[in-house]
Amino acid sequence: MLVIGLTGGIGMGKSSAAAHFRRHGVPVFDADDYVHQLYEGEAVPLIEDAFPGTTRDGRVDRTLLAKEVAGRPDRLKQLEEIVHPLVVQAEIDFLCDQEDAGVPMAVLEIPLLFETGAETRVDVTVAVSAPEDVQRQRVLERLGMTAEKFEALRARQLDDADRRARADHGLDSGSSLENLQAQLDVLIESLKLQDGSVMERLRAQRH
Repeated sequence: MLVIGLTGGIGMGKSSAAAHFRRHGVPVFDADDYVHQLYEGEAVPLIEDAFPGTTRDGRVDRTLLAKEVAGRPDRLKQLEEIVHPLVVQAEIDFLCDQEDAGVPMAVLEIPLLFETGAETRVDVTVAVSAPEDVQRQRVLERLGMTAEKFEALRARQLDDADRRARADHGLDSGSSLENLQAQLDVLIESLKLQDGSVMERLRAQRH
């Protein structure tokens, strides 16, 4: 099975690309969505132990947790050391299940793919990109988003040009959704011709 790593900065169009993969019948694991699940389940006692007072009613209060790690790289690293291994194991379980089901390819949608070294867990990387002004406009239209929050989020992410340079394939989402989907149609057909090799190693890492 071919494992595809899908990435891109905030507001670049990852979700739209992931949705199109799904429409082609390609299963997608959304790392951000899984973190949300962890914040309501398995990670709650671990985070409360490390960051007392940041959980409410059996779930992580993301606002309180954000205040704990804001501007404190050591605390952010501590949080990542709790959450990251749980996400990685969930990704591996997902991929093994898909391969067992006979699926020819699967996608890991990971915003910080290169930043966290996740490219070592995929066969091929795909970066979705848009011009900076388009990115900014999209993000600032989101409910509760401010220019300060946007810049803080972007500061944690790889520069877009660097991300594109490191990716095996680049997709432009700056013009229209239809154009992005057309690029994906071509890419998916080409990926069908590729063989994957990473699954053997990932299976060995499965708990």
